[in-house]
Amino acid sequence: MSDPLAAFADPVREWFTSTFREATAPQREGWPAIANGNHTLILAPTGTGKTLSAFLWALNRLAVEDVPEDPKARTRVLYLSPLRALAVDVEKNLRAPLQGIGFAAERLGTDVHTPTVGVRTGDTSAADRRQLVRHPPDILITTPESLFLMLTSQARETLANVEAVIIDEIHAMAGTKRGAHLMFSLERLEELTEQSPQRIALSATQRPLDEIARFLGGNEVGVDGTVSPRPVTV
Repeated sequence: MSDPLAAFADPVREWFTSTFREATAPQREGWPAIANGNHTLILAPTGTGKTLSAFLWALNRLAVEDVPEDPKARTRVLYLSPLRALAVDVEKNLRAPLQGIGFAAERLGTDVHTPTVGVRTGDTSAADRRQLVRHPPDILITTPESLFLMLTSQARETLANVEAVIIDEIHAMAGTKRGAHLMFSLERLEELTEQSPQRIALSATQRPLDEIARFLGGNEVGVDGTVSPRPVTV
C-alpha cells in the first residue's frame, strides 16, 4: 500500500504520524484526489477524521508556499458550513494541527508559515467583519449566507485569490433552496477569481452520491458556449 502522506511536507508528516496511528479511509482516498487538483466529494461519517480529510492538503500548501505579497489577497481557502456552531467547532479543531505542524517544523529545523484562520457568520460583530476585510486570514470559515453578503460588498475583493472551497455537510444543502443559493454564490466566486477554485465537499450520507457530486460540480461553459458538468472525484 502506498504511503498516503508521501506528498506532504516533512513537518506535516511528522505531526500526523506522531499524533495518529494511521490515516482513515476518507483520508487515504481523499488526499490524492485533492492533491491532484480534482473537485472532490468525500464520504466522511462522524469519527473518521473528516476535518483533516478535507483540510490537511490545504494546510500543507499554506505552510510551504509563499504568502501573497498583497495582504488583501491572502485568503486562499474558504470553508463553508451550513451551521454557525459547526463553523466555530471547525475553527477550534484546526488549532491542534496548525500548532502541531509548527512545533514539528521547529524540531526539524524547517521554516513554515503558520496559516491564520478567521470566522465570519451572522454572529460576527461589525467591528470583527471590518477587521477581516482589512486583514484577511489565510483560511476563512463562514456560512453560505455570509458568503453571499461578502460577494455583494467590498469584502468580495478579499476572495479574489481563493484557491479551494471546502463545503461541509453538503448533503444537508443539496436539492434545497439554500443549496441553490450556495451554488449561485460559488459561480459568482468563479467569476471573481483568476483560476477556478477547487471544490471539496464532505458528505455524511452514502446516497445519492452521484446526485450530490453533480450538485457540487455544477456546470461550466466552454469556449464554444457548450455547457457541461464539471467532473468530480467521489
